[in-house]
Amino acid sequence: MMKDPAHFDAAELKEAISGAGTDEACLIEILSSRTNAEIKEITRVYKAEYGKTLEDAITGDTSGHFRRLLVSLCQGNRDERETVDISLAKQDAQKLYAAGENKVGTDESQFNAILCARSKPHLRQVFAEYQQMCGREIEKSICREMSGNLETGMVAVVKCIKNTPAYFAERLHTAMQGAGTKDRTLIRIMVSRSEVDMLDIRQEYLRLFGKSLYTHISVRYTDRDACSLSPPLNVLSVSMILHLTLIYTK
Repeated sequence: MMKDPAHFDAAELKEAISGAGTDEACLIEILSSRTNAEIKEITRVYKAEYGKTLEDAITGDTSGHFRRLLVSLCQGNRDERETVDISLAKQDAQKLYAAGENKVGTDESQFNAILCARSKPHLRQVFAEYQQMCGREIEKSICREMSGNLETGMVAVVKCIKNTPAYFAERLHTAMQGAGTKDRTLIRIMVSRSEVDMLDIRQEYLRLFGKSLYTHISVRYTDRDACSLSPPLNVLSVSMILHLTLIYTK
């Protein structure tokens, strides 16, 4: 039986935390792209299904500033107003500049506070103000100032805020690169975004990579021996993924 979105996300988070090695990219992907209401429901389901809070699970499996980033995201307390205060956006851009590029060392907590709490429309304005202020995109500053999981996580949050469909298009493309295909990532994104923004993701995929998502998936899995598809992928899963790609093209 198909799971509802909250149960599906909770199960994916559980696997990301408790599986063989923590899947940090999955944690960031889900927590940075869901609404406050969706995150609240995910955390409720997680506690009911697995007997501990999502925050406790994250805290026990991660550390440092990356843990603080994930905990902030799983609170589901982002401002969701659509209005943008240009003056406040300029102030936040200045705070980010002062916390990173314009000082010795980096104040990661300032990045955390702004990126995890401000509304997405507001942050898009902050990023524009930041680039105008220091002549560099915020992602590039993060890469200069941070490292490891924190760098990867912060950059992912920024990309998701800037353009969510493009973020997922990149995630899908990365999942199909190299010798091994990250099948679970592919399935999760196709299922979770199928009724949200799959058409937009498909358009961004074509724009970014010059090939349709359907074509890339078809070629990728035609080239692989169906008998050797890694769990949880099988021939039925591939057919389902291709179907999801097609039905949201109009």
